[in-house]
Order: sequence, then C-alpha cells, then structure tokens
Amino acid sequence: MKSKTLAAWLAFVAGPFGAHRFYLRGWGDWLGWLLPVPTLAGAYGVLRMWSLGQDDAISWVLTPILGFTFAGCCLTAIVYGLMKPEDWNRRFNPGAAPDAPAGRTSWTTIWAVVLALMVGAAVLMTSIAISFQGYFEKQVEEGREISQ
Repeated sequence: MKSKTLAAWLAFVAGPFGAHRFYLRGWGDWLGWLLPVPTLAGAYGVLRMWSLGQDDAISWVLTPILGFTFAGCCLTAIVYGLMKPEDWNRRFNPGAAPDAPAGRTSWTTIWAVVLALMVGAAVLMTSIAISFQGYFEKQVEEGREISQ
C-alpha cells in the first residue's frame, strides 16, 4: 500500500532526488533517476554564484534550474496531497478498496501541502528573480558596450 501522506512528504523533502518517484514506481523509474541531474546542475550553479558572484553567466543560468526543479517537486507534493482517496487508491494501490486508509487525507498530509505551497512559491519567485536579474544586467552591459 502506497501512502498518500508519505508520498507528499517525500516529494516535498527529497523530491529533487526522485525519492517520491522511487517510492511510488520503484527503482526502475527512469524519471526518478533523471531528477538528480538538474538538481545537481542547479546546486553547482549556486556554488559558482557563492564563489564567483552574480556576475558569472553560468551561475545565473544554472541556479534557477535548482529552483524550478524544487518548485516542480513542491507542485507534485500539492497534487498528491489534494488527490481524492478514490483516485489515489485507483492509481497507486490498484488492488485496494477505493476507501483504503492509504489514500486518506490526514493533518500531516495537509501540512505537507501547506508547506509545499509556501516554500515552493518562495523558491519559484526567487528563481525567476535571479534569472531575470542576471539576464537584464547582461543586457544593460551589452547596451553600454554598444553605445560607447
């Protein structure tokens, strides 16, 4: 039996490393193995930004990838948490009764949804701000070079 609450928390906490996909679909899930790639690329961008500053073009391209990956996993946690118990059990617990306890929503499920919404929105807005700031600063620099 696959628990909706556990899947929502795994998507929120360890989703960028594919934990929720491995829990629901097993170790053979190719997307679960693919999720750490953008996560690690974005983490490398964050490390570059910390060491080289925001003027590094590679860091302002890679850093938002981490944020978008994490925000996507938060969205997945929200979708899992808000799924009807009948739909959850039909999809992830096909042999179980439609009202099986694994698909029910509890307060811990609701907290996973609330935290995923708050943190995911903040991470998404920060990622957008970082990417646009880097892009527009680069455009201003190129405009200054052209005007001279």
